[in-house]
Amino acid sequence: MHKLASWLVLVGMCVLPALAANETFKNVSLIDSNCSKKAAADPDSHTRQCALKCQASGYGILTSDQKFIKFDAAGNRKISEALKASDKKDHLRVDVSGEVKGDTLEVTSVKLL
Repeated sequence: MHKLASWLVLVGMCVLPALAANETFKNVSLIDSNCSKKAAADPDSHTRQCALKCQASGYGILTSDQKFIKFDAAGNRKISEALKASDKKDHLRVDVSGEVKGDTLEVTSVKLL
């Protein structure tokens, strides 16, 4: 019985990482951390120029329920490169996937729309 219990615990520990689901957010507002509160009422008016100016604060998304989820370091690098390469002025939207841990999104992929 003890061996069976130990085996079940071991199998359970191996399965848990597979259950940690990636979440995908489609067409959500991209915003920098500095402006996340003041631009929450109208995130589409937040400009690319401001986002680049405030890039040191990091980036994240504003969900439809007005929750700000910040990006991890890798996500910040990816979206910073995309913003620099873009000629978009405002209405910054992204499709982003990753694992939400607390208030941070560990970004696996991000695409500026």
